[in-house]
Amino acid sequence: MNLLAGLQRPFVVYGYRDRVSGRFRQRTRISSSATFIDRGSIEIADNVWIGHYCHIDGSAGVTIGEGVQMATWSGVFSHGSQDAIRLCGRRYIEIEAAKRPGYTLGRVEIGAFAFIGAGAIVLPGVKIGCGSRIDAGAIVTRDIPDFAIARGVPARIVGDVRDSDAAHFNNPYVRESYFDPQIVENWSIRRRD
Repeated sequence: MNLLAGLQRPFVVYGYRDRVSGRFRQRTRISSSATFIDRGSIEIADNVWIGHYCHIDGSAGVTIGEGVQMATWSGVFSHGSQDAIRLCGRRYIEIEAAKRPGYTLGRVEIGAFAFIGAGAIVLPGVKIGCGSRIDAGAIVTRDIPDFAIARGVPARIVGDVRDSDAAHFNNPYVRESYFDPQIVENWSIRRRD
């Protein structure tokens, strides 16, 4: 895909064979310009969108849940060498990654139907909750709970997606297809009370 992307504008590839599970994800769409490090440690569910020029580093493992969307230029990193490069100096490449002083490794998990905005960066060891929204340009340095809206550098929680989603709960399409039907039902019960 990357070779073809270099010859022409990026395009979207429909369908993806997840190397962790071996399953084919028919409804997953990934840009030809997206890059992956250690693809065998990156688990991607179905209905996922990975936009143009995204980068996913699977060094310590990455799990991307169903329905996740990663907007253009976003990145997920499960390792960091910002300190190890200085601490190891010229011997950096000779030392096994896991044994490098200052080298960080941390599995990243992105919950179902989360959104990662354009240019957002997710750092090693972070877990992003289901249905949460990471706004454009955010740098996520710590866990984000389910349904949270996070923005800024470093990313801070500024709201809850359910508050804005509630304005759409009367829409029949939303009532039929909202990713967590229990939330819509609870909202309907509260409105009747």
